[in-house]
Amino acid sequence: MTAEPAIAEISERIGAMRDLCGFTCEEMAETLDITAEEYAEYETGKKDFSFTFLYKCAEKFGIDMIELLTGENPHLSECTIVRGGKGLPIKRRAGFEYYHLAAAFKDKVSEPFIVIAPYAEGNLKGPIATSTHVGQEFDLVLEGKLRFVHDGHETELEAGDSVYYNSGKPHGMVAVSQGGCRFLAIVMKGSV
Repeated sequence: MTAEPAIAEISERIGAMRDLCGFTCEEMAETLDITAEEYAEYETGKKDFSFTFLYKCAEKFGIDMIELLTGENPHLSECTIVRGGKGLPIKRRAGFEYYHLAAAFKDKVSEPFIVIAPYAEGNLKGPIATSTHVGQEFDLVLEGKLRFVHDGHETELEAGDSVYYNSGKPHGMVAVSQGGCRFLAIVMKGSV
């Protein structure tokens, strides 16, 4: 099985950074809370990346997540403007689309995204896949409805609703409106 070009390039950058930083696959796996075998599948391009995986890798390496995604270093330090619909596209979670709104800004204290979550019939009931990452997160629903869970507590959010939470606790969301859901997600980095 050959990796998609973007996945292969990101995998290569992750492997190179791990080597450069002197971390073992086991150390990376521990950071990511997965097995060393699972980590090897990511680093060899056999598995696609979630936002959380990339975020945790970048944190461990002490670099901006954009470096892993694009191979380029963000360079703006005073101001960056992103026109509507023009964020850096990141397709990194089963159908979810992320558009990074500050990809060119260096030394960010947060990662802002427009996220488009797809609707699926199974989203209405059943468990929601969760993840964790150090820091805090703010989500503001712009269009549609979102089923949201945080640390076992579930609620439904609709356009205009927002949630701010400790992202170190298990959290997840799925679209429950027919047309999907579009929301603003701002991930604040935790103190190291």
